[in-house]
Amino acid sequence: MAKGTENRVFGKRAPQHVLILASGEKIRHMTVRPWMAALAFCFFGVFAIGYLAATSYLVIRDDLIGATMARQARMQHDYEDRIAALRAQLDRITSRQLLNQQVVEQKVEKLLEQQNALFDRHGKLGSLLNRAEESGLTAPPTPAPAFQPVAKERQASISGGGGLEAIDKLLSGPVSAAPLDTTSALGYAPLRENTADRADRVFSKVTLSLKNIENEQLAKISNLTTGASETADAITAILKRTGVDIASDSRTAGSAGEGVGGPYMEPQASASIFDTSLDGLDAALSRLESVRETARDLPFGNPAPGHEITSRYGNRIDPFLGRLALHAGIDFQADTGQEVKATGAGKVTAAGLSGGYGNMVEIDHGQGISTRYGHMSKVLVREGDTVSAGDVIGRAGSTGRSTGPHVHYEVRRDGNPVDPVHFLNAGMKLTTYLN
Repeated sequence: MAKGTENRVFGKRAPQHVLILASGEKIRHMTVRPWMAALAFCFFGVFAIGYLAATSYLVIRDDLIGATMARQARMQHDYEDRIAALRAQLDRITSRQLLNQQVVEQKVEKLLEQQNALFDRHGKLGSLLNRAEESGLTAPPTPAPAFQPVAKERQASISGGGGLEAIDKLLSGPVSAAPLDTTSALGYAPLRENTADRADRVFSKVTLSLKNIENEQLAKISNLTTGASETADAITAILKRTGVDIASDSRTAGSAGEGVGGPYMEPQASASIFDTSLDGLDAALSRLESVRETARDLPFGNPAPGHEITSRYGNRIDPFLGRLALHAGIDFQADTGQEVKATGAGKVTAAGLSGGYGNMVEIDHGQGISTRYGHMSKVLVREGDTVSAGDVIGRAGSTGRSTGPHVHYEVRRDGNPVDPVHFLNAGMKLTTYLN
């Protein structure tokens, strides 16, 4: 209940609020003053604000916690993704290193094969060079390989999976097989030069060096082959001018007019250029040796070296009959007892008295060529003996149909006499090719 009061200022008092509390027979009166209402209002206002603030805090806190957890989950996911990416990159780098190692090992094996092939070729070429030197052919010296041979244990270390360390030792370069630096590998530091790239440069240089050596060897083989062929051709031409025609080599086989044939067989794999060149040089040297051997067997020597020719081949006045007659040989001035030498290698087919020849020796040199040495005072060989060019076969004299001591020398082709001067001249030209 409220009682009206008068305000002293305006003559009227504000009504007061009385709160009556009844409990049984007891009744209490409680006057609600303005300050008490204001206090209650403030209390309830503060309570409401606090309640609203607490409620808002709880709601916002859940959102904040969720956002924080989501952010942490995203960070963890990003971290795991980064770790996975780093692991993948590390695996790629490791795989690349293994691949590079395999590539380098393959190149090392190829290099070793080239090295072994080069030394094998050098050995094959050496025997032919010795033959060429014995034949009087010369060429610039073949350079030795520009690198040291790799030891067998080192080859086994490389081919047996010794890894980049063994390969680096072979390359002798600054690149080392240190443990993988993940920091630099992942892009946080400059990358070092790849071992495979280093190996590529080294192998390129070594391969180029081997190629240069092979080219020089091929050039030497070509020069020797050309020299042998030219020498053989020159000797053949000289022999041909004397009437000795040496059969052409196998390169002319299968020409027109010659029969060829045989069962069909699959073609062989083509040989390498080097092997083909070696075969060509071998064939050229064999042909040269054969031609020289033929030339050495034929009578291109002088039966009485240092003695003058007193009578040449051809028609002349016969000293006994005083009329024209064929002189089938040439006569050399010689005193009785001086040496008479075989002008070529061959087999003695006659040795002893033979009509107007007196003491005569006849030698068969092959190729249809034979020589006769007449009027000798003494014969030093027997029929069936084998003689070499320059061997002493008798002594000069004047036996048989002769007017004085001299050496009568004949050259016959298929039993018919030919001018021995042609053979003597050919022998002088052959001197430079046969020595």
